[in-house]
Amino acid sequence: MIADDDEKWLAAAIAAVKQNAFYMQRAIDSNNLKDALKFSAQMLSELRTSKLSPHKYYELYIRVFNELGTLEIFFKEETGRGCSIAELYELVQHAGNILPRLYLLCTIGSVYIKSKDVTATDILKDLVEMCRAVQHPLRGLFLRSYLAQVTRDKLPSIGSDLEGDGDAHMNALEFVLQNFTEMNKLWVRMQHQGPSREKDKREKERNELRDLVGKNLHVLSQLEGVDLGIYRDTVLPRILEQVVNCKDELAQCYLMDCIIQVFPDDFHLQTLDVLLGACPQLQPSVDIKTVLSGLMERLSNYAASSVEALPNFQQVEAFSKLNYAIGKVVEAQVDLPAAASVTLYLFLLKFTLHVYSDRLDYVDEVLGSCVTQLSATGKLCDDKAAKQIVAFLSAPLEKYNNVVTILKLTNYPRVMEYLDHETNKAMAIIIVQSVLKNNTHIATADEVDALFELAKGLIKDFDGTIDDEIDEEDFQEEQNLVARLVHKLYNDDPEEMYKIIFTVRKHILAGGPKRMPLTIPPLVFSAFKLIRRLRGGDENPFGDDASATPKRILQLLSETVEVLSDVSAPDLAFRLYLQCAQAANDCELETVTYEFFTKAYLLYEEEISDSKAQVTALRLIIGTLQRMRVFNVENRDTLTHKATGYSARLLRKPDQCRAVYECAHLFWADECENLKDGERVVLCLKRAQRIADAVQLMANASRGTSSTGSVALYVELLNKYLYYLEKGNPQVTGDTIQSLAELIRSETKKVESGAEPFINSTLRYIEFQRQQDGMSEIYEKIKMEWFE
Repeated sequence: MIADDDEKWLAAAIAAVKQNAFYMQRAIDSNNLKDALKFSAQMLSELRTSKLSPHKYYELYIRVFNELGTLEIFFKEETGRGCSIAELYELVQHAGNILPRLYLLCTIGSVYIKSKDVTATDILKDLVEMCRAVQHPLRGLFLRSYLAQVTRDKLPSIGSDLEGDGDAHMNALEFVLQNFTEMNKLWVRMQHQGPSREKDKREKERNELRDLVGKNLHVLSQLEGVDLGIYRDTVLPRILEQVVNCKDELAQCYLMDCIIQVFPDDFHLQTLDVLLGACPQLQPSVDIKTVLSGLMERLSNYAASSVEALPNFQQVEAFSKLNYAIGKVVEAQVDLPAAASVTLYLFLLKFTLHVYSDRLDYVDEVLGSCVTQLSATGKLCDDKAAKQIVAFLSAPLEKYNNVVTILKLTNYPRVMEYLDHETNKAMAIIIVQSVLKNNTHIATADEVDALFELAKGLIKDFDGTIDDEIDEEDFQEEQNLVARLVHKLYNDDPEEMYKIIFTVRKHILAGGPKRMPLTIPPLVFSAFKLIRRLRGGDENPFGDDASATPKRILQLLSETVEVLSDVSAPDLAFRLYLQCAQAANDCELETVTYEFFTKAYLLYEEEISDSKAQVTALRLIIGTLQRMRVFNVENRDTLTHKATGYSARLLRKPDQCRAVYECAHLFWADECENLKDGERVVLCLKRAQRIADAVQLMANASRGTSSTGSVALYVELLNKYLYYLEKGNPQVTGDTIQSLAELIRSETKKVESGAEPFINSTLRYIEFQRQQDGMSEIYEKIKMEWFE
């Protein structure tokens, strides 16, 4: 209903304006000054209404304003026809109502100033004082807006044709300031017009009218002759006095933003302490972070666009003033949310990074100020505040693209302490990703220690237990980041690299049973790289006190890998022990190598019980042991004997057979003559054949037919015999191979076994080798026919 009434009242008012404007225009066309004034006054009387909302009143005002432009032209023409402008100025003051009278005075006053019959200062002073007569907030605001509009191009200023005396530009300045002050008072008073239940509506309407007030500040910024001294001594103090004293949230927030946006950057820089001094005096409900962020963004852009301006920032101590001002604002607004205070320091940090990027002490000071503020709140549970902290901590990373630089900031980790676990982990991921993305070189143990402290959200749980609800895929991805980070750590100095490995180990071992199986392997292989660098040199090239020796590194790895067997990862520990044994063998450390094999054997016996896992583990043992060259005869025989013993004790006979013939490799090494024992090779192969015979007997007994698996074992053995035949094992004879081939022939004749493709492939290989130089003599002793 109210909206409908608004429309009706507006329509009626516009109709009256149109009608009176029509008669006014007709009077103008006939040069009838009296009627023109009469109908213009009646038209302007429509602006006396109190029924319209501000939005509708604005529409009505625009209609009237357009018509007043015609009237102003008429007044100019009248003075050209000999009418006295002074008499005209007196004449319009006889209008019956104050509001039409003042609109007419402003219109004719504009013409009066242009005539130069009197000084512009006198007319402006007269008009701005007479406008005080209208104290209705809405009507007075629009009246003064009209006054500002019609006089903005007629203000006396240095260099203009209306300059007048030497102080004329100061009079113009006083006029604009006075008009601004009165307009702001009227605008603020609008909030008290009407019932309290409509306060929100009125605030919305007031917000729509804010530009009427702000235009005065724009005019001030454009005035010629307003230099830094006048701005500092007169303009800014007067504006800020009005801003602070109005005690209105909407006005303070908007006007502070206007000040920042309309006046030059250099003015802000040179009057920074004055502008910032007003901030703590604003109402607690004012969104101060928007005000200060706008100021700092403006100054940052100024610094970026003008290299010459940078010394001025140092000269005025801009950083210190901003930091102090923000501290005062936070102190004054005791109810300021944590997110808001962090946002303030975020903008200060961005300003510092833009303007003082080479001053790490400034950056660290901002971080410290934020810590001081956060110390009163404790851990941040507010998502918005936590996100702001992440943005706050990410800013230096994005600026420097070098985590090593971040590690120099002593307050950086102190800020991270106020994050909850999830947010801390998110920040840790950002830090690690920065290292990987920018290929940052972390070269010292101290830097590594500091980095892993920052990334502890990824490396360990704060409460000592891991969240069971965490997504497994996400967890794996997170730990992959840690693994990649470990591989990025490097130093050319072996001693320092050893310290790095020791430092990483300290952090990783605190990661808990779920993380260590994912993070220990990269540490182990990083240590292998160091061992390879040291291999071939003196046992202790750095003196007796050196820690970076292969033996000490391997001892450290032994203690590290042992932890895995205690956290339900025996299979991984077993594999790493064998890798360590290989590294120790390459360094010719027999005792250490034997110790690693011993630990691997113990894990095999005590922890690996699944039959498939045993088969895989045994193959790893055989493959690793076969490459060992460091053992004396006794140690090698001991380890070999145990491996062959494990082979014979596997659960499934086919697995036993394969493991036993794989053990034959332990007695034959091509590059080492003293590790070629043909008899023991053949002994293993014959033992494997006996097991295959047992498999075949069981297959025949259970199904009455041959099986693919059992015949395949014979073919696999045949291939092993051929391998050792080619390697020159004198104990492998053609008769032995011929005998095995006959056995395969007899078994396949009994029934279709399914192993024919494997057999035919072997036969084709034999035929191929017979035609090769150097192999024909070896294969001539084998007499075999193609199986049908």
